[in-house]
Amino acid sequence: MFRTYPRDFWRISASMFFFILSFNLILPEMNAYITLLGGQTWKGSIIFLFSIAAGLSRPFAGKLADLIGRKKSIYIGILISLIICLSYPFFEFLGIFLLLRFLHGLSAGFAPTGATALVTDILPSDRKGAAMGLWGTFISLGIGVGQALGSYIFAISNFEILFYCAGFFSLCAFLFVIPIKETLPSPLRFKFAHLRVKWQDVFEPSVRNAAAIMLFTAISSGVIFVLSPDLSTYFNIENKGYFFGIYVLSTIIMRLAFSSISDRIGRKETLVIGCTVLVLSMSLLALSEGMMSYTLAAVFFGLATGISSPTLFAWTADLSPSKRRGSGAGTLFLALELGILVGSGLTVFIYKNTLQSAQNCIWVATFFALIAVVLLVKDINKTKQGVLNRGSVSSHNDPSK
Repeated sequence: MFRTYPRDFWRISASMFFFILSFNLILPEMNAYITLLGGQTWKGSIIFLFSIAAGLSRPFAGKLADLIGRKKSIYIGILISLIICLSYPFFEFLGIFLLLRFLHGLSAGFAPTGATALVTDILPSDRKGAAMGLWGTFISLGIGVGQALGSYIFAISNFEILFYCAGFFSLCAFLFVIPIKETLPSPLRFKFAHLRVKWQDVFEPSVRNAAAIMLFTAISSGVIFVLSPDLSTYFNIENKGYFFGIYVLSTIIMRLAFSSISDRIGRKETLVIGCTVLVLSMSLLALSEGMMSYTLAAVFFGLATGISSPTLFAWTADLSPSKRRGSGAGTLFLALELGILVGSGLTVFIYKNTLQSAQNCIWVATFFALIAVVLLVKDINKTKQGVLNRGSVSSHNDPSK
C-alpha cells in the first residue's frame, strides 16, 4: 500500500494529522476553560468564531495556493496555529481569548486548502477515491486522537500544558512539510495584489453540487463539536473527547475497508449511503439516554463520515479544472466551515445548558442532513433521465431504425 502512492502523499498526510490534532487537542476542555473565564454563555462562540475566520480565509488560501504555491499556503496556516497555541496561556481574559479563537481559525483556512490542492496534484486519477479515503483517515485520526488525548493531558496537568502540547504538534506538522516538493508549476512571487479577492476566487462553480452536500452535512459536525463535551458530562462519561474517540475508530475502519467504493459505484451513489447513515446517527444521538446509545451514535457518525468525506473530496477533485484545484478545494472547505458555522450558531440560540435543549439542536441538524439525501437522490434521477433522453434522441435519429 505504501508504494502505491508517492512519499510526498504520506508526508503531507502525516503533516495534516499533526495539524488537525493540534487544534482538536484543546477542544474538549474549551467549554470548561471559557466557563473559568466567566463566559459560560459563550460556549457556542468557541467553534463559531473559529469557523468564521476559517471561512473568510478560504478564498485567500485557495487563490494563493494557485498562484504562489501549495506549500506556502500550508506554511502560513501552520505558523498561525503554532503562534496562537503558544499565546493562549498568556492572555486569561475572555475578550482576548475570543479574539485568539478567531485568529486560530485562520490557520484552518490556509493549511488544509493548500494541502488538499497538493494532494490532488500528485494522486493517480484512477485511484482518487481510495487515496482520499486514506487522506481522510489521517484527518479523522487527528480529530479523534486530538479529542481523546486532550482530555487525558488535561487530567494529568493543566490548561497551560495543554496549550503548549498543541503548539508542539503544530511544530511537528511544519517539519513534515519541509521535504515535500512543490507541485504548482512556476509559482509566482508573492505580491499584495494577490490578496485582492474576486468572486471567482471565493467560489468555483464547477464544484457547487459537492459544496452543497458538504454544507448540509457539516451542520451536524458543528453541533457535535460544541455539544459533545457537555453530552459526555450528562451521560457521566469522564473523558470529554469520548464521542470523537469512538467516532475515529469507526471512521478509520470504514475508510480503510471501503475507501474505493466511490471509484466503483459512483460519487453521488456513495454519498446517498453516507448521508443516510448520518441521518441515522444524528437521530440516535438525539434519542440517546445513556452511554450505550451515545456510543452507538458515535459509531454510526464515524461510518457516515468515513463514507462521505473522502467521496466529497474525490468528487471535488473530479469536478475542479486542473488550474483551479486550489479554488475548488477552497470552495469545498468554505462549505465545510459554513456548515460548522451554522451548526455551532444553532447552539448559541437553542442550547440552554440542558440535555433537552442539546437534543433539540441535534434534531435540527438531522433535518439538514436529510435535505442532503433528498438533493442527491434528485441529482441522480436527473442524471439518469438525461441519459435516457439522449439515448432516446440517438435512437430516433439512427437511420437504421
